[in-house]
Amino acid sequence: MNQLATPSCESPERLLDTASGAAAAAAAIHRDAAQRGGAWRIGEKSTASDFVSEVDLAAQEAALAVIVDRHPHHRVVAEEEGGGREGAPGTDFLWLVDPLDGTTNFLHGHPYHAASVCAWDGCGPVAAAVEAPALGRVWTAARGQGAHGNGKPIRVSRTARIERFLLGTGFPFKNHTALPAYLRELERALRATSGVRRTGAAAIDLAYVASGILDGFWESRLAPWDYAAGVLLVKEAGGVVERVEGGEVGVKAGSVIAANGARGLAELRRVLQR
Repeated sequence: MNQLATPSCESPERLLDTASGAAAAAAAIHRDAAQRGGAWRIGEKSTASDFVSEVDLAAQEAALAVIVDRHPHHRVVAEEEGGGREGAPGTDFLWLVDPLDGTTNFLHGHPYHAASVCAWDGCGPVAAAVEAPALGRVWTAARGQGAHGNGKPIRVSRTARIERFLLGTGFPFKNHTALPAYLRELERALRATSGVRRTGAAAIDLAYVASGILDGFWESRLAPWDYAAGVLLVKEAGGVVERVEGGEVGVKAGSVIAANGARGLAELRRVLQR
């Protein structure tokens, strides 16, 4: 999938309103399902540890209903089957939707799960919202307008020394053949920094970088709906996001590395690749 060309006249404010509404609609499904409890219908996707539940599907339907109603000509790519919309020919906008980031967490009653919605144009992410109902947190950002957590401005941390960095990461749970290389990175990161955390939801990890809770983050392979909203949150909060191997993050699946600034990102990459 290639990044789209030539942005049009949609305002960041209107797109942010849609992103927030779509994330809220999906999060309402999470909240209602968690309150009802019981057993959910669960299937497996790529591996025995890669789940999809009826909650994922219902949350996706709720989020897409908001987007398609307000922007029927835009393209949409969502995580679960049936979540794609072609949009009008030549449309400038692509919506990337993860209706339930952290499905395994959700199914176990773990609070680290979220709905993540982001609009991209030919220049990158324009508007984003990540809502984590069990945490009581909503993160939003619009291009050129900063990032916010529960309506208040957020900024990346000021930690300067890599040995004081607290990092987030994600395990390659869908591809165990990548584990040996990842574990070498993890060992180097643990030795060089003050610690590493794994939430199981990349959208929350990146929101934590944007909020200054984490100083950096990396993962070897993510789908675009996993990181799209988080990329904008980090950038608008003053941070930097790239591919681990170098280069700009686009809307193709791949690695992601984020930090509170260019110097911190360079140091983190040096540690991982040493």
